[in-house]
Amino acid sequence: MSMVRLLTLVAVVGALAVQAHDARPNTVRILETVERTYSVAWKVPASLPVDSLPYPTLPADCETPQAPTWRSTGGAYLGQQTYRCTQGLAGRAVGIAYPGINPSLRTIYTVEFASGEEHLRILGPDEGEWVIPATPDPFAVAVEYTQHGVVHIWIGIDHLLFVACLLFIAGTPRRLLLTITGFTVAHSVTLALSALDLVHVPTPPVEAMIALSVVFLAWEIARDNPGSLTHRLPLVVSVAFGLLHGFGFATVLREVGLPSSELPIALLFFNVGVEIGQILFVLALVAGYAFLRALVRWRWGGESAPDRMRLAVPASYVIGTVASFWMIERVVGFWG
Repeated sequence: MSMVRLLTLVAVVGALAVQAHDARPNTVRILETVERTYSVAWKVPASLPVDSLPYPTLPADCETPQAPTWRSTGGAYLGQQTYRCTQGLAGRAVGIAYPGINPSLRTIYTVEFASGEEHLRILGPDEGEWVIPATPDPFAVAVEYTQHGVVHIWIGIDHLLFVACLLFIAGTPRRLLLTITGFTVAHSVTLALSALDLVHVPTPPVEAMIALSVVFLAWEIARDNPGSLTHRLPLVVSVAFGLLHGFGFATVLREVGLPSSELPIALLFFNVGVEIGQILFVLALVAGYAFLRALVRWRWGGESAPDRMRLAVPASYVIGTVASFWMIERVVGFWG
């Protein structure tokens, strides 16, 4: 590879690496500390300019004695404010507002009342407010946490790249099904254990190890050694790393919280959402590969159609470089 091509590749994957964090949504959590008194905390991606940071909105009768406090940490801005309302928030509208235009960011909104009742809603970029349900609704919980699971896996580029690597390594449909199933079962176990506070693992090392798992699979694809454990038994590798990725999913779930009154439903359907998003991603990759082969075969003839490994090796260099960037960034973040 020439130096020009190498530098171009580095520039492209560097841009991808930065963009991988820009799609993270805002999160807002309203916690009722005592009756009609609410602690409001929100998290905004650091990619936004300081003068464009959004803020939560509450009904007009909610007053705050202080200006919001802000701090910057872990690639995000964290805001905090306390409100006292003359009426409760159940059945009333809350939202999020921008000084300018919303740069196409979703907002994950969670409200927890003093009774333990909890509600979650994902606001799209075109939605500015949400009416909190007056009564708990298990069906709404299932829908919202399913949606949250799908959104999380689609913006979790590191998880998607790991799944893409499994697709290259597994090869046959049967091995792919077993490998993806093993990954699913494994991350479901650690997701549940961590979300239920049965196992505690610090987040920064987990995030760095997840990036390392992608680097490892990319390296295995690039060296293309059929005799390696990864190629012979991809199920073993997917299960081992799936346990690790489950802790990563749990980190996001802890940020928005689990409703104590509907905890089993929320946990189950968040996992269902993750799997739906994962399946759709795999189907999109398979369909894209089939379309590319058909297009090349139609344009240049059957012998020119790229096979799986002709695509896998260059893809592994791109994936490995991006994941290496993340790994270094996250390790450096230990001391940031």
